[in-house]
Amino acid sequence: MNDFICLQNGLLSRRAGTAPMLLLIVVMTSLIFGCRDKVSPGTAEVKRTPVSGVTIVQLNLSPVDDYYETSGTVKAKNVGVIASKIMGSVTSVAVQEGQHVGRGQTLLTIDDSEIAQKAKAAASAVESARQQKQLADVTFSRYAKLYEEKALSGQEFDQVETQKKIAESELERAKAMLREAQTYQEYAHVRAPFAGVVTGKKIDAGSMAMPGMQLFTVEDTSAFLVEAAVDEKLSSRIKAGTPVELVIAALNQTAKGKVSEIVPAIDPMSRTFIVKVAVSGAGLKTGIYAKVMIPIGTRDALTVPVSSIVEKGQLSGVYAVDAKGIIAYRLVRTGKHFGSNLEILSGLNPGDKIIVSGADKAIDGGMISEQKAATPEK
Repeated sequence: MNDFICLQNGLLSRRAGTAPMLLLIVVMTSLIFGCRDKVSPGTAEVKRTPVSGVTIVQLNLSPVDDYYETSGTVKAKNVGVIASKIMGSVTSVAVQEGQHVGRGQTLLTIDDSEIAQKAKAAASAVESARQQKQLADVTFSRYAKLYEEKALSGQEFDQVETQKKIAESELERAKAMLREAQTYQEYAHVRAPFAGVVTGKKIDAGSMAMPGMQLFTVEDTSAFLVEAAVDEKLSSRIKAGTPVELVIAALNQTAKGKVSEIVPAIDPMSRTFIVKVAVSGAGLKTGIYAKVMIPIGTRDALTVPVSSIVEKGQLSGVYAVDAKGIIAYRLVRTGKHFGSNLEILSGLNPGDKIIVSGADKAIDGGMISEQKAATPEK
């Protein structure tokens, strides 16, 4: 408005005056810039959106029970890899993957016709050796009486006694051969070493089994372990019985366990050693990922409630409030979880104030008009 008035004054001056045109232009320019100087810059106030119904707390360092976090894998306590001990054609497969089996249950059979013939021959050999031993025993008894009556020389008696011992040895050898044949005959029936679940089947009926060939994998699902690699710096601090907290995200479960076994060897590549933690719970399976948290002491940390974290895309931040009540979205880098709180590694400092509830009402650049009472963060 002032500019318009000044211009109007300048035009009136040109109509009334008789000064040269150049002088008129100079005067008008001076009047325009002189009138603009009358406006004070920066006097306009920024209008901020009022925000109410939020809870604000002041952050302070607080002691937390610190822990070492690592990744682990759930495994059955007992895993049996069952292999063939003999060569032969597979005549039947009695189980499938995922099937529960009992201890001693037949999983597979192998053609044992040849072994059966050997067992039959061994049984005949045992019977023949038994009869030879009986004859040798009777002969020895007769010759012993003759030897007592001085009717037999010592050399003759020694020969009879030797024949008796040979007959006994032949019987024992025949029995050993029979037991061997029977054992191989038993190997034709592959059985479960313990109760569990069949998690692997590597052969089908009609295939040829070979000694050492893997046939099945059976897992004892009555007990599980979590195996985790731990930094070598903690090798002197972790003992058998150390309490451990586990988070199994796939099952949406948390569990508490204890270190049951420590493998003392350090892996030279990863500089870690293996810790085994006993764990129990429904739905556990070999191979499931588990987060392992091992307590290592107490320290001070800056934490905020998990509910105060506002995710924007791949960014994490909180709504901070300054001394004038102005709200600003501040990016943060988070660390470990401590119960319902989350550690802040950067982006906030002790003494800062943030919105811990009602963040959905907060607006970046807004102004606090009303807030709920809150206890300072500990």
